[in-house]
Amino acid sequence: MSERAFLSTRKGLFELQRAQGRWEVGPIHFLGEPVSIALADPRDGSLYAALNLGHFGVKLHRRDAGSDSWTEIAAPAYPLKPEDSSDTVEWKNRLIWSLEPGGADQPGVLWAGTLPGGLFKSTDRGASWNLVQALWDIPQRKEWFGGGYDVPGIHSICVDPRNSDHVLVGVSCGGVWRTEDGGASWRVSATGMRADYMPPELNENEAVQDPHRIVRCAGNPDVLWCQHHNGIWRSENNGVNWQEITDAALSNFGFAVAAHPRDGGTAWFAPAIADQRRIPVGASLAVTRSSDGGKTFTALRAGLPQEHCYDLVYRHGLAVDAEGLGLLMASTSGGAWSSADGGNNWHTISTTLPPIYAACFG
Repeated sequence: MSERAFLSTRKGLFELQRAQGRWEVGPIHFLGEPVSIALADPRDGSLYAALNLGHFGVKLHRRDAGSDSWTEIAAPAYPLKPEDSSDTVEWKNRLIWSLEPGGADQPGVLWAGTLPGGLFKSTDRGASWNLVQALWDIPQRKEWFGGGYDVPGIHSICVDPRNSDHVLVGVSCGGVWRTEDGGASWRVSATGMRADYMPPELNENEAVQDPHRIVRCAGNPDVLWCQHHNGIWRSENNGVNWQEITDAALSNFGFAVAAHPRDGGTAWFAPAIADQRRIPVGASLAVTRSSDGGKTFTALRAGLPQEHCYDLVYRHGLAVDAEGLGLLMASTSGGAWSSADGGNNWHTISTTLPPIYAACFG
């Protein structure tokens, strides 16, 4: 099982280390600074941390395998907006919302999703970045709008392990987009989803869907799971079509989803009450798991707080390890929990951390 994990928080990057079968809080990196997302690159053991420093802007740091020091590297940056542009969006990186490695056959390739809806690619481990212009220039981007933020953002990046040029991204609120040529061209890929927050005539418009989080089963790459603003969807054909799952336990609303690394039928969710409240159902924290492709769900509660709990789990706040047994869950209230048996039983790591944006294994 993984021996290291990371929590990206409002007050730094908290490193977790396993001791006697349980996770304990270890070193804290960038203490006091907001870390929006971290990436532990399995290809070379390097670690990346994206910081959002407000007035000082977005920063990106890398720690190489075997090193104890961090190096500031280039952060994705938008080109100057043409003076004659009619685009109402400010061309400025406001947040790195997602970081993903390229395929195993692409050493040095990184992908970054940002607010306001730009996708960036690096081929040199973050030393330089290029805006993926083909996605930025699609006409449908004019229809995108903010979901949780006042501008659109790319929160999910799914690289196909069979072909590294095949990439799928999720946009809030801008739907699902796929490329099969490394980003040179894109097609919208949200068929089957619906947006109940839109007027009826726009309900099925693929370019205004709000997928909260999309994850891929690495061992069965055609299978994708999506926690959407209006429910849960699953695809068995690499995102070409999506089927709604209507029998989720407790609630079909939430932000986070984690896919089993080998079993395409298994995924975990963090259900909540929708929209204005956004708290666990009944103020009782639970994780739901389906092991049969969404036909049935089990609510998993053992070890999680069951009274007066108002923790919300963000999009990147639920993670599963490479074995498919270890889970991490972290909340906006500073709670962090772990499971070593697929979610059947949970152990409290802490309930007093800063607000947590993301969790990942390292």
